[in-house]
Amino acid sequence: MSLLEGLNQAQKEAAQTTEGPVLILAGAGTGKTKTITTRLAYLLSIGIPPENTLTLTFTNKAATEMRERAMALIEDNHIAINFPPKLFTFHKFGLLFLRFHMEKLGRNNNFLIIDSDDKKRIIKQFIEDEELSKGLVASEISNFKNHLLTPKMVLEETCDTSEEGKIDLQVAKIYEQYENYLESNNLVDFDDLLMLPYLILRDNPDLRDEMSRRYQYIMIDEFQDTNELQLSLIRLLCTKHNNLCVVGDDDQSIYGWRGANIKNILEFENTFEGTTVIRLQENYRSTKFILDRANKLISHNKDRHEKKLIPTITDGEDVEYCEFMDERLEADFIGREIDKLTDKGINPSDIAVLYRINALSRSIEEGLSKRGIQFTIVDSVRFYERMEVKDAISYLRVIINPHDDFSFKRVVNKPKRGIGKTTLDKLTNGALEENISIFDLIDKRSDSQLATLVGKKNTTTLKDFIKLILDLKSQIDLPIEDFMDLFEKKIAIREFFHTSKEEERALNIDELYGAIIDHIAPYENLGIEDFLNEIALESGQDKINGNMTNLMSIHASKGLEFEYVFIIGLEEGFFPIISEGSDLEEERRLGYVAFTRAKKRLILSSVKSRFFRGKRKDMVKSRFLSECEIIEGGFSIEDKSPFRKGDLVKHKIFGMGRIVGANKSGKDFKLKINFSGTTKEILSNFVEKI
Repeated sequence: MSLLEGLNQAQKEAAQTTEGPVLILAGAGTGKTKTITTRLAYLLSIGIPPENTLTLTFTNKAATEMRERAMALIEDNHIAINFPPKLFTFHKFGLLFLRFHMEKLGRNNNFLIIDSDDKKRIIKQFIEDEELSKGLVASEISNFKNHLLTPKMVLEETCDTSEEGKIDLQVAKIYEQYENYLESNNLVDFDDLLMLPYLILRDNPDLRDEMSRRYQYIMIDEFQDTNELQLSLIRLLCTKHNNLCVVGDDDQSIYGWRGANIKNILEFENTFEGTTVIRLQENYRSTKFILDRANKLISHNKDRHEKKLIPTITDGEDVEYCEFMDERLEADFIGREIDKLTDKGINPSDIAVLYRINALSRSIEEGLSKRGIQFTIVDSVRFYERMEVKDAISYLRVIINPHDDFSFKRVVNKPKRGIGKTTLDKLTNGALEENISIFDLIDKRSDSQLATLVGKKNTTTLKDFIKLILDLKSQIDLPIEDFMDLFEKKIAIREFFHTSKEEERALNIDELYGAIIDHIAPYENLGIEDFLNEIALESGQDKINGNMTNLMSIHASKGLEFEYVFIIGLEEGFFPIISEGSDLEEERRLGYVAFTRAKKRLILSSVKSRFFRGKRKDMVKSRFLSECEIIEGGFSIEDKSPFRKGDLVKHKIFGMGRIVGANKSGKDFKLKINFSGTTKEILSNFVEKI
């Protein structure tokens, strides 16, 4: 078939193996996207209806690229279809699923998604111990959800007989309060977009069977990045068949810190009986010199599928390594090299500077700025997370759902109306006592009743605010251009910043209004609610544009490629990070990912001393430099337990516990684990890290 022309033998096999579980191990630059989109087109070409397929990936950027390439193949090969195939991010799939089935949890489907900043602000109001970090609590709650632990389950398995237990109990209680808050305000967080569909499918067998019969051919991209919750959701969708094809590379599993479980891809053959394993190893991206260094580096990892990148680009130049006295000289060198490249006509967007720790970007930013080199920092503060933009978005949320207390409290005094913290606390407590929203409390109480609580002046202000929100809500069905004009006229956010001489913030509000209109105006059935949910699914990579040099963390570079790549900070403690909670194998996978972003030229650098956190520190060259054989010598690396003191783990019988010690025991590790006040010694292969 012409559809398969241009594929190598392994890619053809992957595209044509349609039945049963399939594991496609796709190394960096081996044509993974080409293979998976061709496989989707091939399924349609042999008569599989598009509505019976489901393809899931992780970022909007990846989903858009795959959708465009799949549709081009379908059109070029004249494959007749009535509907486009279902191709979403995991979270977009969860969002659409909940729109149809949220009522099975006794909740309305007009929910709104909160982002990570919103989540921390909500959590903060439930923290009584000032030493307890809202970031830690948010992370723990995310871990609970991604391991399918409800507040009730966590509370049942937690007690306060030890110091660690007291902290665990506080977090468990905050988790319960947080979940109650989300439900009462009809909000969902990012993890809910997967956990809630899982709970619905788990508890509704008829719906589960129906969904599985609908999606008879499922493909998962970047499978090495899946967590326990995602795997559990996938297994429910495969209830009535085993036609599951996953594509990924265990050597690029770099998100263990946020819950990704490398065991999902390493043990796929054991989880899904009769798996066909296909290896894509021919690399079409990087030179043989770059691949040679990457292969040597990753070969030091023990927990991996055996494979090796095979170069198809045989010319080029070897990887370069430079050592400097300090970070200023390192930055100056990189600036000079970028100038040389751009003088030769190289597009700055084809150049990237990567670093393991975000703080290392400061010296590079300063060095490039001094030379007048324009750059963009990928994965920095997102547009929709800027203060003024979030204020406007919170107004829109309140207009859609006046009972959203979180958004209400954010905007009721923006622009300032004289409503301070004391008044807000009184309103919050009053609403809690009556078990209603703050909006209802203000709306339903008479002027005299409300004045008793917050004073006469504040009563007038709050009643006017309620009237303003209701007035805008009543006109939300206007054409979007007219509504946004009315919104600015009534709220005057842009005018406020313009009058305050904060022109950049005013311009950001203009940009937001334009984005809303562009998103909604061309489509008859879309509204502001759809826009708010769509932006909650965006990632840092969705913003990359313009002719500027890219500065980014290695994590942010995943899935990208550049002609010229600089990797800075190759020093022990910086890359790899060496600490009690670090995982050396994952650090090495990060190195492999960083190396394989480069197509033509790769330059590695380290410094003899670095100014960091207020002190100048002597540095030691990274072991990765010797492991990839670019320098001689190296470290004797001992086996280290992937489990660390303080880690939460789960045991099949004893439930959830926290590690208080770890020691080598033969080929395994003996862990001391506190299970609700009772300490037990258990071998590490009998527990799973949470």
